[in-house]
Amino acid sequence: MNDWFGAETATFGDRLAGAREAAGLSQEELAARLGVRLETLAGWEDDVADPRANRLQMVAGMLNVSIMWLLTGEGEGLDGPVEPMAEQALETVRETVTEIRAIRSVLEELDTRLGRLERKLLAGEEV
Repeated sequence: MNDWFGAETATFGDRLAGAREAAGLSQEELAARLGVRLETLAGWEDDVADPRANRLQMVAGMLNVSIMWLLTGEGEGLDGPVEPMAEQALETVRETVTEIRAIRSVLEELDTRLGRLERKLLAGEEV
């Protein structure tokens, strides 16, 4: 079995880039979420700079990997490169997210109506 992200075959930057890609984030998106410049994140992925401890902890949390895995390749992380989703799978995900948003919108509207009715009851008004 090939240890794609082990200490012998990958660097911190390799593991960071792999975890970022597996999370479906671009460098720009991850940099924005971390509050760092794109150049800073690119430097980490290119192994020309290292993040401070607080940023390292944020990165690990956002990418759902352990700090130890990012640093050494051991611990909770990825086993290997993640295959990109097929276009059909992506479309299914898009449709599901669209349906979830529609349901959330209906629920928010119902919650508003329910709140209005509760206030009327508490005020002793006729419903």
